[in-house]
Amino acid sequence: MSALVGADVKLPSPHRALKGVVDAPWQQVLADTAAQGLDGVLLRTVYELSPTLDAGLLRDVADTAAGLGLYLELGVGKVNPYMTAELPEVRRLGDGSYVAGMERMIEAAAAIGCHELWTATGNFQSGLPGLHKNDRYRRDAPWSDQLAATERLLARLAPVLRACGSRLNLETHEEITTPDVVRLVEAVGPDVVGVTFDSANVYVHGETAEAAARRVAPYTRMCHLRDVVIVHGPEAPDRYLVPCGEGVVDWAEVLGSLLGANPDLHLTIEPAGPHQPAMQIWYDDPRWRVAHPDLDPLELDAVLDCVGAYEHHVRSFDRPDAARLRAGGLFTREEFLRRSAGHLRGVTAAGAHTHPTKEYIP
Repeated sequence: MSALVGADVKLPSPHRALKGVVDAPWQQVLADTAAQGLDGVLLRTVYELSPTLDAGLLRDVADTAAGLGLYLELGVGKVNPYMTAELPEVRRLGDGSYVAGMERMIEAAAAIGCHELWTATGNFQSGLPGLHKNDRYRRDAPWSDQLAATERLLARLAPVLRACGSRLNLETHEEITTPDVVRLVEAVGPDVVGVTFDSANVYVHGETAEAAARRVAPYTRMCHLRDVVIVHGPEAPDRYLVPCGEGVVDWAEVLGSLLGANPDLHLTIEPAGPHQPAMQIWYDDPRWRVAHPDLDPLELDAVLDCVGAYEHHVRSFDRPDAARLRAGGLFTREEFLRRSAGHLRGVTAAGAHTHPTKEYIP
């Protein structure tokens, strides 16, 4: 039996521009999701649906999703205090308090039955140089300070999460490693903090999707699924996003780990659009090495081997080469979702492996 497969959707923000936004009202987003044959949707974030957290509107969203037979997941603001100034809408919700704004969103989501909530610990600033695009390497705060502050903020939110029976699920985002995420979950408590597993971001930390999934599976409650290809780039290996089944990820192994730990997990796809910037793996930069104290050299080797593996895909299966990936325009958002959903459903219908099959098993 196939697992439920849905789409991650960013709606327009009333106060700022977002990458990858679907510029459509929520009613159309839900109707289009159902028309595409998907099973559900993750809407990021609650304030994009209603800047005032209107209870009636949010109930209409939940009822409409249920009427269409869709699961509904929601997200809230990010939880790294060093970048919360980039989210003024959350502070507005709390009348000047970011924490109060988060609490209001958690309570509003719980009121319509959404208790597993997406969150993350940073942003990606594409206009900055080199590895400083990534919040892990921001110049004004060591990553250890950012993690400590994030843990304190999560601990402040723990009482409202427990009162609501809810959980904040930290994405394996491009600034945070899976060991970092697991330590935060265990420090604050897995009853209130879990994981949103993003299969593509882990590669920028020298982690494979297969090994990363095994590390976070016990705590994973939400997903951002997409495949990756890694090609030689002008500065470092470049990571691009492609539909599930068209890159280097072993989906039977990944889904075997995730669904083996949580059989009811929704497999939500985060689609890429026709144009996307490359994300680099700065493994040869001493600053990158220092910033990854948990790095497993064998796993990094497995990531770098993906370059050769994908070159074989290019030759054998007519997959797009580096030049075509950089040019973009290979698929629309809808095509990305359709192709990914078809592959994930095929893997789960066939029965995902429950034991790792690759030679490298950290």
